[in-house]
Amino acid sequence: MRFLNTAKLYLIDKKVESKSRGKRYIQFCFGCFIASLSFNLFLANNDIVPGGFSGLSIILNHLFGINKSLFILFMSLLLLIMSYIFLGANKTSGSILGSLLYPLFIEATARLSTYLSVDNSQLLLSTIFGGLLYGFGIGIIFKAGFSTGGTDVLNQIISKYCKIGIGKSMLFIDGSIVLLSGFVFGTTKLMYSIIVLYLVSYMSDRVILGISDSKAFYIITEEETKIKEYIMKCLNHGVTVFPAKGGYKKQKQTVLLTVLPTKEYYRLKEGIKEIDKNAFFVVTDAYEVVGGE
Repeated sequence: MRFLNTAKLYLIDKKVESKSRGKRYIQFCFGCFIASLSFNLFLANNDIVPGGFSGLSIILNHLFGINKSLFILFMSLLLLIMSYIFLGANKTSGSILGSLLYPLFIEATARLSTYLSVDNSQLLLSTIFGGLLYGFGIGIIFKAGFSTGGTDVLNQIISKYCKIGIGKSMLFIDGSIVLLSGFVFGTTKLMYSIIVLYLVSYMSDRVILGISDSKAFYIITEEETKIKEYIMKCLNHGVTVFPAKGGYKKQKQTVLLTVLPTKEYYRLKEGIKEIDKNAFFVVTDAYEVVGGE
C-alpha cells in the first residue's frame, strides 16, 4: 500500500511537470532569447561580465579568441555529466534542455546583433539596461521551471557536498568570475560588472516571485500525509509538522512548514493543488536558511 501511495505521488509530480508544458516551453525559449540577446548586445560587446560560464566566455574570448557559445556548450555538457554522477538523474533532467539550447540562442543572437544598431557609447546606460534585460530573461526561464544549466549545476553540487547554501555558493563562483574580469578588463569594467551582477539577481528574483533565494511554505491541509511525502520524496526537502488551533472554530489542526529554493516554488505550489484543491497555504520569503540537510 505504501508503495502504491509513493507511486501516486510520483505520478502527481509528473503531472505537475507536464502541466501547461507547451506554454512553459514557449516561456523558456522567450527567456533564452531575451537573455542571450542582452548578453550579445549590451554585455559581451562592452566586455562586461555577468558571472557564470557566460561571463567566463567573455574573458576567454578576449584572451584566446575562444568562441563564446561553444565554450558555454562544452562546459554545460561537462557539468551535466557531473550532475548525473553527484546529483542523480532526477536533478539532472531539469538542466538538460537549458544546457543544450541556451548556447544555441547565444550563437543565433550573436549573428542577429550584427543587424541591430545599438549605441554603446553610454556605458552606464548599456550596463543598466543590459543587466535588467538579462535578469528578466533568466527570471522567465526559472519561472517556467527550467534552468540554463552551467554554474547552476555547479552551485547545487557545492551546496550538497560542502554543506553551504545555494546563495553562498553562487556568490563565491560568480564573484570569482567577476573579480577575474577586473584583472583582464580593468577596474572600471569590474565596477560595471558588479552592477550587472546585482541587477541580474534583483530582476530575476522579481520576475519569479519575491526577492529571496528561498521560499517558506506554511500549509494546512486534510491530505497532510500525502503532501508531506510529496515534499520529502519528490522534491527531496524536509518538512516540519507542528500543532495549531483555528482562531474562529477553535479546531485543532496541524501546519506543515518547508523551505525550498525559489526556482522550485512552482512545483510545490502546483503539487499542493493537485493533491488537495482545498488546501490553505502561505508562501513567504526566507531571507536566510541555516542548518538542516
